[in-house]
Amino acid sequence: MIRRFISYYKPHMKLFIIDMFFAFLISAIDLVFPMASREIINNVIPAQRLDLLFKWAVLLVVLFIIRYIGNYIVSYWGHVVGVYIEYDMRKELFAHLQTLPFSYYDNTKTGHIMSRLVNDLRDVVELAHHGPEDLFISLVMLVGSFILLVRVNLKLTLIVFAFIPLIIGFVLMKRVKMENAFRKVRKRIANINAHLENSISGIRVAKAFTNEDYEIRKFDENNNEYKESRKESYKVMAEFLAGIGAATNMLDLVVIVIGGYFVYIDSISVGDLLAYTMYISYFMQPIRRLANLMQQLQEGLTGFERFVEVMDIKPDIVDRENAVELKDVKGRIEFRNVSFSYTNGEDRVLSNINMVIEPGKTVAIVGPSGAGKTTLCHLIPRFYDINGGQILIDGIDIRDIKLESLRKNVGIVQQDVFLFTGTVKENIAYGDPTKSDEEIIEAAKKASIHDFIMTLPNGYDTYIGEKGVKLSGGQKQRISIARLFLKNPPILILDEATSSLDNQTEIMIQESLEKLAQGRTALVIAHRLSTIKNADEIIVLTNEGIEERGTHEELLAKNGIYSELYKSQFKVYAE
Repeated sequence: MIRRFISYYKPHMKLFIIDMFFAFLISAIDLVFPMASREIINNVIPAQRLDLLFKWAVLLVVLFIIRYIGNYIVSYWGHVVGVYIEYDMRKELFAHLQTLPFSYYDNTKTGHIMSRLVNDLRDVVELAHHGPEDLFISLVMLVGSFILLVRVNLKLTLIVFAFIPLIIGFVLMKRVKMENAFRKVRKRIANINAHLENSISGIRVAKAFTNEDYEIRKFDENNNEYKESRKESYKVMAEFLAGIGAATNMLDLVVIVIGGYFVYIDSISVGDLLAYTMYISYFMQPIRRLANLMQQLQEGLTGFERFVEVMDIKPDIVDRENAVELKDVKGRIEFRNVSFSYTNGEDRVLSNINMVIEPGKTVAIVGPSGAGKTTLCHLIPRFYDINGGQILIDGIDIRDIKLESLRKNVGIVQQDVFLFTGTVKENIAYGDPTKSDEEIIEAAKKASIHDFIMTLPNGYDTYIGEKGVKLSGGQKQRISIARLFLKNPPILILDEATSSLDNQTEIMIQESLEKLAQGRTALVIAHRLSTIKNADEIIVLTNEGIEERGTHEELLAKNGIYSELYKSQFKVYAE
């Protein structure tokens, strides 16, 4: 874990070395001051050498100026190193999240992901800056102070250092408690983020059901758990810091009492005792630094562990070694004995599905909820991988096609349209960010949304709110269709694209979808059977698999499942 953490310093090694050099310089200057004070008190003042006193004063002023510069560099550029590392980690984590399959997001709360991206890495950056720096300065100060203390008075040094093992033992004892406490805090803040994201996203539902008080109570439960875990972590930290403070006071007392006795018996001079007292103060600085480092270490490493947990999740849908680009796509889709389940073979959603969609044809899939219609469509762009069988496009197994190439050639219009926070133009351009403004406008015209866009205050540059909240369902759907026109994929999947719209809007959207489907292979999932009467083939999918297939007229003539569904929707009963 530590070795992996250290690897993030490599791109910024020059800056890191500069930081460490000036940290060493600061420590060395700190060690000079007590010896200078000792020399002035023991030799310069008794000899009444005013010239030497001024020389020492000038030397110390120069050293203090150098220390000031060093402090600035360490405080600024040291933190910058941490910020660079945080940037690298966050960039790497976000890029890795893009590779994870739908199954990861099915089982992980958005707030937990956000917590790892923001809160955890913020603590990591503090450790990245202060960790090596504090450890290095502490070692320099400890070793330097010990050597100089021995030179001042060996007996007093041995007595003082007899207390050090006790301090180290105390630090090690509290370390485990701090680690557990801060790990619990991490989980609690992740829960708060998850609830907050969920609650704010559903604020309109909460208000519609007048459940504001209920949401407040739910948030307060998580907030209270965080408060209690934070209190626990601060309790452990307070015990730790209070113990270190008590140890420091005891060392000061030992130095004053025993050092005073040594002065009394002429074993040490007053100047030596002053220098010794100052060195003890400097000696305890690294002890305090190490105490603070222990806190940062627990918080930072806990955050880094959570970072690594996500980074170690291997994408289960990846390109095969000899995967190919999908070129000159005709759009023939074939399912061969396809089986799928979300739980590695258990509770199968689809079993032994066989069907062929010829290039340029429109095939509709209908059936009861839970039959696996949407799942079937999600298998084509490999949002999930099948458990058995094959799905082929133009005769090529989709697992032998590069993922990017596969998904570029498949366009999806879903019932629940997702628009990004931003402008109308940005959302249409998402279909292909390389396209020009003219092409974006042309795509909007094809989707019959251009005229509406031109009535907006800033036209295509109008801000549409979070998730397109300022637009109606039909307007959002048309923007998503314009996005698909811009992408221009040869294979199209329409997943109940009009089921949540009113009849008038549905008719208009249906016209846009039919225009979009022209010349493409289209797979249509439909709840309203009126929208798929003109499909080249209709497939009835149930929990038992494919039950019926044929044209609208053929299936009505069979008086089977499709006929019953159609009659129940339109209140038409056979004679």
